Amino acid sequence: MKLNKQIILALVIMVATSALYRVMPGRPLGFAPQIAIALFSGSLFASNKKYSFLLPILSIFISDLIYQALYVNGLSSIQGFYAGQLENYILIAATTVFGFGLQNSKPSKFMLAFLSAPTAYFLVSNFLVWAQGGGYHHAFTATGFIQTMADGLPFYPYSVVSTIVFGAVLFGGFRVLVPKFKAI
Repeated sequence: MKLNKQIILALVIMVATSALYRVMPGRPLGFAPQIAIALFSGSLFASNKKYSFLLPILSIFISDLIYQALYVNGLSSIQGFYAGQLENYILIAATTVFGFGLQNSKPSKFMLAFLSAPTAYFLVSNFLVWAQGGGYHHAFTATGFIQTMADGLPFYPYSVVSTIVFGAVLFGGFRVLVPKFKAI
């Protein structure tokens, strides 16, 4: 597949979404577009898995580069790079598979994906936090695991809501800009 206007437009939309949400004042932690971006990419590039996994990671990485440059130059208090970033990139890429069946789908299919992707992300990311050190100093036991999951619960509803909000913006905005959408 060659680089075309649809791919460039999708990448620009994803980068802008990845970067701009961070400047939302009072944004609750966990309210982020990355899962919606992965679903959007999975839907848009369902027939070309290379792009479907690459574009969300590329959009997040470009956004992180911009924020790191701003942070280093004292123009932002938001760092672009952080500990655990590689695992986060992998988990976001993995949520792309939830978008593979979202071409011209019924609203119920979108809602299922918009609920299941952040739920899978929540479960796996919190499991990894616990498995890599007991999660915020919780013991590497069943009780420690439950405590780690409980620690992540305040972020989960914001993740679901942001996936729905940003998913509606990404899918809806793209449909307006590219009315004759066909998955690539």
